[in-house]
Amino acid sequence: MEKIHATTVLGIIHDGKVALGADGQATMGNTIAKSNVRKVRKLYGGKILAGFAGSTADAFTLIERFEEKLNSYGGNMKRAAIELAKDWRMDRYLRKLEAMLIIANETELLVISGTGDVLEPDNQIAAIGSGSMYAQSAAIALKRHAPKLSAQEMVQEGLNIAADICIYTNHNIIIETL
Repeated sequence: MEKIHATTVLGIIHDGKVALGADGQATMGNTIAKSNVRKVRKLYGGKILAGFAGSTADAFTLIERFEEKLNSYGGNMKRAAIELAKDWRMDRYLRKLEAMLIIANETELLVISGTGDVLEPDNQIAAIGSGSMYAQSAAIALKRHAPKLSAQEMVQEGLNIAADICIYTNHNIIIETL
């Protein structure tokens, strides 16, 4: 049985605002299993955003674990991310999870992977999932050449461009902002 996978997530910090968005497509092999998956969430009383790409059930497990770490470390996002990445790499159960996370607050944007990585991306732009390189390329160009756009507008347009190119990304976009 093939796993259900969810795809493109894009986050940007621009002009003191953060936006994190994702398309709604989940695929099973070469079939669209669902077109309106909600891959972006507000956490910790609305102070932190989290988005996922990869296996949906695995991602929900990781988001729950991240929330536990946030609560344990008083909302310190970077510390919670590092502790989750360490657990993810070391724990036999977590090690098998196939997903990636982008987390963000008003000043930091991080990518967390199952290999123990906690990355702070260049340009305050992060993208994960099958359409990530399309979305990230569009976001870099928008941030560079259309700086009057808001972070939310950049995420919207970056995801729309990815959806136009990537067959695993659709136009059912949900964006959260801080």
